[in-house]
Amino acid sequence: MQPRDIILRPRISEKGSAHMELRNQYSFEVARGANKIEIRKAIETIFDVKVTQVQTMNVKGKARRIGWIRGRTPAWRKAIVRLAEGNRIDLF
Repeated sequence: MQPRDIILRPRISEKGSAHMELRNQYSFEVARGANKIEIRKAIETIFDVKVTQVQTMNVKGKARRIGWIRGRTPAWRKAIVRLAEGNRIDLF
């Protein structure tokens, strides 16, 4: 798998922005089959930074309804990556 196939997009939220500033942690949506080692290597390759910790979680899809039509949002995998001191990713 190529690094761009593993890291799909950054997940930016209010809580995530606070973690960026205070804890040097960044959130990404990653491929469902990716493991922590592949995620670490992909982040280090794409952004040229040193990763110290990777935490992953599977986010379940939620049930949604529009009128009579019922559906689900897709399930996805989230990775929270902590960088070494002095490293930074400019997402904006």
